[in-house]
Amino acid sequence: MLKLTMFEFVIRSIPEVFVFMFAAYAFSKTKIDKKIYILSSLLLAVAVFVIRALPINYGVHTILNISFMTIISNSINKIEIISSVKAAIIMAIILFASEGINVFILKFLLGDRLTMILSNPVLKTIYGLPSLLILASIVIGYYIFLGKRNKLRNGYY
Repeated sequence: MLKLTMFEFVIRSIPEVFVFMFAAYAFSKTKIDKKIYILSSLLLAVAVFVIRALPINYGVHTILNISFMTIISNSINKIEIISSVKAAIIMAIILFASEGINVFILKFLLGDRLTMILSNPVLKTIYGLPSLLILASIVIGYYIFLGKRNKLRNGYY
C-alpha cells in the first residue's frame, strides 16, 4: 500500500495531476478548456488518492492511474482516446525519468542521508519537488512550442 499523507497529497499529488492533465492537452495538441481542466484535474487527484490507499502491489497503482487519466481525459476533456493513452504513457515515462534524474542528483549531493530523507514523508515530498518542476517545464515548454506554431486544436466533440 502506498498511502499518502495529507501533506504529500496537497504538496505533491495535486500539482502533479494538474501537470498530468495539462500534458493530456499538450500531447494531444488540444486547446485547454480551463473549467474542464480544473474539474478533471481535481477528479484525477481524488482517484489517485483512492488508488494509493488500495492494498495493491507497487507498480499496479501506476497502471490504474494511467487508466483513470485516460478515461478522464477522453470522457471529460474530450480528447481522443488514442491521444489520451499516448499522453498518459508519455507522462508516466517522463515522470519516471525526471524522478530518476532527481534521485541521482540527490544521491550525489546527499550520499547516505538520502535513505533517511526518503523515509520521512515531508522531506521526501520537498526533495521530490525538483522532479515535478522538471516534468512541468517539459510539458509547458512543449505546449508553448505548439501554440507558437498554431498546432493546437479544439477537442473532438
